Amino acid sequence: MTPSAILESALYVTDLNAAEEFYSGVLGLDLLGKVDGRHLFFRCGDGVLLVFNAEATKVPPAPDARLKVPPHGAVGDGHLCFAASADEIVRWRAHLAAKKIAIESEFEWPQGGRSIYIRDPSGNSIEFAEPRIWGL
Repeated sequence: MTPSAILESALYVTDLNAAEEFYSGVLGLDLLGKVDGRHLFFRCGDGVLLVFNAEATKVPPAPDARLKVPPHGAVGDGHLCFAASADEIVRWRAHLAAKKIAIESEFEWPQGGRSIYIRDPSGNSIEFAEPRIWGL
């Protein structure tokens, strides 16, 4: 057995309100659901981006909880990469500049393909890259 795709990816943040403004207001992702103080869920193409308050997800579910999601979380800056064509990266650069979001790094990979990196309000490293950096 081999998984066929990644269905969801998670980032952990310190400020859910700032994260909601960033991921929906700046990046344009559609909000699928939220629980104040705990999480935000966004649609991204065929997948879902889960944005959690790290402290809230460390709490185990109550014994009578309907959804017994085990505790999880991360410490430190996470990383997520969004797929973008070369033309889309050019447009992302302009869009991010208009939103006053600094590009932390930009380069061409030795195997071909370009990446740009920014930070979300909690310090997570967010990348936009051509899929060909992975031969896709």
